[in-house]
Amino acid sequence: MNPEKWPADNMGFPPDKNTGLRLFLQTVIARAYPRIIGQQREKSWVFFDIFLPLLAVSAYVFVYRAIGAPEEYVGFVVMGGAMTAFWMNVLWSMSSQLYWEKEMGNLSLYIMAPNSMMAILLGMALGGLVATTLRALAITVLGSWLFEIPYAVASFGQLFLVFMLAMIALYGMGMLFASLFLLLSREAWHLSNLAQEPVYLFSGFYFPIKSFNFWVAATASIIPLTLGLDAMRQLVFPSGAALGFLSVPVEIGILAALCVIFLTAAKLLLEHMEKLAIREGRLTESRR
Repeated sequence: MNPEKWPADNMGFPPDKNTGLRLFLQTVIARAYPRIIGQQREKSWVFFDIFLPLLAVSAYVFVYRAIGAPEEYVGFVVMGGAMTAFWMNVLWSMSSQLYWEKEMGNLSLYIMAPNSMMAILLGMALGGLVATTLRALAITVLGSWLFEIPYAVASFGQLFLVFMLAMIALYGMGMLFASLFLLLSREAWHLSNLAQEPVYLFSGFYFPIKSFNFWVAATASIIPLTLGLDAMRQLVFPSGAALGFLSVPVEIGILAALCVIFLTAAKLLLEHMEKLAIREGRLTESRR
């Protein structure tokens, strides 16, 4: 930049650069923008993102009604089907994202840029979260209408708190996995496929996790969606508390702890990845 074109009030020094919180927020907005706009360019995706998960939900509903399961299980299925949207967004739009950026040649630009990698991933998460929330709402509304599900919300405040804590912990886990998948290089694709169905099972998307052995359910609680779904079901359905794994206050406390753990671990691992990339002059391979 020509110094003669710098503003006079800068006393001959170059203009100030954005740093700190301002740069962080600008990065988040910049990475969220293309994902929000991109959702409007392919209208057919919206239909299939809602219709196909609704088919899976319907299959479980018909099975439960055929075997005479309690009616609350139908509501559990619809809520679990809606929450699968968030897991798929984390798995494919966050955890695998840095690997895909590496394959496309963009990751080196992210590493060299002065902004935070967490800001980049957070922007991607928020951009995808808009479309994912709409999909989850559509599945919930349509499923509730089709299958006539009754709700009895015990506390809207606790329900909102549980949802937000579950999302923060879940996307923190997505940031952590983004670094792990990148460090494992080509195994990222296989890990993404491997993680999809087991999480459906152990998070209790279509049944209460209280059905598991206590230690199995406790281990599955490492996944934020497990306790998030269990707490929301307790707060939304009349007999949800009887089918809950732990009490809602305890699950809120665990979710808050998971938020801190996953976000801290993601920050440390992202910084480690950046140091390796800068020190070695190239991105790490799977043997590292």
